[in-house]
Amino acid sequence: MKPLFIMKTGSTLPAIREARGDFELWIREGMGYAAAEILLRNVYQDEAPPHAEEVSGVVVTGSSALVSEREAWSERSAEWLADAVEKDVPLLGICYGHQLLAHACGGVVERNPLGREIGTVTVRIEAEYASDPLLEGLPPEIGVHVSHVESVTRLPAQARNMGASEGDPNQIFALGDAAWGVQFHPEFDADIVRGYIEGRRALIEEEGLDAGALLDATRDTDHGTRVLRRFGEIVRERATS
Repeated sequence: MKPLFIMKTGSTLPAIREARGDFELWIREGMGYAAAEILLRNVYQDEAPPHAEEVSGVVVTGSSALVSEREAWSERSAEWLADAVEKDVPLLGICYGHQLLAHACGGVVERNPLGREIGTVTVRIEAEYASDPLLEGLPPEIGVHVSHVESVTRLPAQARNMGASEGDPNQIFALGDAAWGVQFHPEFDADIVRGYIEGRRALIEEEGLDAGALLDATRDTDHGTRVLRRFGEIVRERATS
């Protein structure tokens, strides 16, 4: 099978990286893939991505960068993603990757008008999409981990809006038969998201949020891992069909 391409758009917080590793490790382990099956490119450091035809699928990571700033590396990556969608390459955008995918295909990304969303939240899956290939088997409401200040405020015209939280109406969307964006972090566990709350505590409190309450509400959930694992299965199924 061709390798799975992880498009790395940034790194986690330094303290978390030192203790737990980084996005690509959590994504790979969540999907159940071996290191030899992964092709990693740090596009935020101007590493060139492979040709879309050279990979079996793509996962786009989160980042502390902002899609709305339209940095050169990010805009090049958006062009690459638009091409991958046209070529029907299986694709999963996570947080920044979710936003970048939307931007690449004509959506709008800007500061979330509902404010920062961080911690463990409930995402409601639209009933008509309960049998979507990525979401099948999940309950109508799932617990997932989030950390973002920007959001997709307008989805691409052709996108299907499949899930929402109280803090973001566009938590899950799909394009075509093989591309999905999730605003949440399916690769995070409760310990990682607690690290984000602690690492962002000063900003959180400046914005009027209660860091202590967010920490208390953080809980373990396997729903994100199930999404990651299912995407890995979709990639394998399509590669061998």
